[in-house]
This record gives sequence, C-alpha cells and structure tokens, in this order.
Amino acid sequence: MELILKDKKAIIFDMDGVLVESEGLWKQAEFEIFSSLGVSVTEKGSLLTRSMTTMEVTRFWYGQFPWKGKTFSEVEAMVIQRVMELIQSEDCVIKGVRAFIKKLKAEHYKIGLATNAPQKIIPTVLERTKTTELFDIVSSADAEVKGKPHPAIYLNTAKKLKVKPWECAAIEDSPTGMEAAKVAGMTVIAYTKQHENKAFKWADHEIDRF
Repeated sequence: MELILKDKKAIIFDMDGVLVESEGLWKQAEFEIFSSLGVSVTEKGSLLTRSMTTMEVTRFWYGQFPWKGKTFSEVEAMVIQRVMELIQSEDCVIKGVRAFIKKLKAEHYKIGLATNAPQKIIPTVLERTKTTELFDIVSSADAEVKGKPHPAIYLNTAKKLKVKPWECAAIEDSPTGMEAAKVAGMTVIAYTKQHENKAFKWADHEIDRF
C-alpha cells in the first residue's frame, strides 16, 4: 500500500460497501418502504436501482407503480430513515476500516468521503464506524447535478481537500464508483472483499481487506 500511495496527498473513500456493508440494508429498506406504497418490488428492478441515488430510485419505482398520497421527497425521506435505523442496529461495519483510516491520517494524508448516498445518512455511518473525526471532508451526491458514475463528486471533493485529482487515490467497491474516480483522473483502488469481478477493469490496484 505504501508504494501505491507514495505520490498521493489525499485518500478518498466511498461509503456504502467500503465503510459499512450496507447493500443488503438499502435493499431491505427499498423493499419495505416501496411495498408499503403498493409497489411490486422485483429482484430485476432492485438490480437496476442498485447504483442509483435515493431520489432516482424513488422516481424509478413511481414510474413502474405510481402511488398516491406521498411526494417523492417524503418517500425518499422514509427510505433514508429506514436505512439509518438498520445501520444503527445491524452488524454492518467493515472490519478493520477505522484502524486503516487512522493509520493513513497519522501518515498525514488528507482523508475524504465521496458517496452517492444522501447527506443526511453520512453522520450516522461515521458515528457507527467511529470515524467522524478522521475525515477532513465529506461529500454527498445530493450536492451534485449527477451522481456517480459522473466524476463531479470526486472532482469537487478533491477541490475541497485543496489537492489535484491526480494527487488522490479513491477506494471503491462498485463499478460506477470506480468509473467516476477514474474519469476524474484519480488512482483507483478496488476494495474487492475477495470477490472476482470483471468490473474491476477500472481499478489500478486491488485490496481484499483493510
């Protein structure tokens, strides 16, 4: 890892799947909330929504099964609230990630977070992982015109960290996130969790544990 990061000034982490193992939690919340509105949530549909922002997911399911009585914003808030509850109650923290970030911080790297997840959920995740004080900058796709795989969130996170994109390494577990970081001009480190995946084509390096 030292060789990979030797010319870097900042390390930017994705959140879902990197700090917390939350894909299943989002899937559960999606099923519970949208089913309660009369949506027939399918496995095929959930695969399509996996890389979307919460508002994009809400619009997607409304397009399939329109409901009455709740606005998009209200439904989005319901999903986010349920995910926050699950993060607080479930055993979802990625093993070793806090110690890993703490070590990078001690070595004077700037530490950033760039996530497609809503801004509101970030404090819950940082509190759950006990990493709040370790991040210099946190960024949500809420503040961007487009989320990942668009590179905007990575470009703006680098700007807020006061470093150039090529001075950053991004740690990602998803194809869309890796693509976003790569297009932004960053070194991409895939957190593989010991899974082989052809989508790692975007990665410059791979790690399977922290």
